[in-house]
Amino acid sequence: MTDTAVRPRPTPAAASTRDRTGRTPRQRRAARSRWLWAIPMWLLALAFLLPFVWMLSTSLKTNAEAFVVPMEWIPDPVHWDAFVEVLTGEGSILPAFANSVIVATVRVLGEVFTATMAGYAFARLYFRGRDKVFLAYLATSIIPAQLLLVPRFIYFQQLGLYDTLWALILPGMFTVLGTFLMRQFFVGQPAAFAEAARIDGANEWQIFWRLYLPMATPVMSALGILTFVWSWNDYETPLVLISSPETYTLPLALAGFTDEQGAISANLTMAASVVSIIPVLIVFLVLQKRFIRALTHTGIK
Repeated sequence: MTDTAVRPRPTPAAASTRDRTGRTPRQRRAARSRWLWAIPMWLLALAFLLPFVWMLSTSLKTNAEAFVVPMEWIPDPVHWDAFVEVLTGEGSILPAFANSVIVATVRVLGEVFTATMAGYAFARLYFRGRDKVFLAYLATSIIPAQLLLVPRFIYFQQLGLYDTLWALILPGMFTVLGTFLMRQFFVGQPAAFAEAARIDGANEWQIFWRLYLPMATPVMSALGILTFVWSWNDYETPLVLISSPETYTLPLALAGFTDEQGAISANLTMAASVVSIIPVLIVFLVLQKRFIRALTHTGIK
């Protein structure tokens, strides 16, 4: 039997309401509603993109052209001198770029490892006072991060880690949000999986490593992206715990494109900013599908 034989034919009344494209009134209303939502979304996206376009345009001008009013969005001619200066000049950002890569990479690995282990323990392992310990741990998140900068400064100075990259790496490897995010994921997984594995003779480590950990990779990817972006853009912590230019990270290096009078070299700053966002874009584009899937699993939208 062909499809045309079983497909119900539209009634004359319904057929008369269809337009030339064959859409019903309900489909036409849905299409108009989508367009009405799409217009403000496009305007909002344009508003967010304008600063990036301005940054890219300014990086391709001379410093004098960057302050011309009205602004020329498309530089004519295009100058690449700012990129050459920030990459190969006397104030090259490449050492700071390398320091940021080291700090962000180690922090991501450490944060994902500790948060996954702690989240699984708080969600799946049963021990006395588990929920009270978790609530006490969660309560520490109400302390503003700025209040901890001075104690960290004294603590790392006594340990001999002041003005080293470890002073930036260690605090970021243990965060409440990471543990909370991973715990929420493991709590949402069926306990029947673990019970079935125990009946088959698996121990707790095998249940974690072979059963739950593979399911947690989207959430781990999302946590990795968040940790990488926070570490990459962190300015306050290096400002307090770092003093030598050799250990500067990118945010501190970007702040260095000003002279003694506070005048800013706009084209150099924007060129360095363009270079600095490339790793963040690459990480997000590579892991964006897992990031969105993780937000859906954990209910954070």
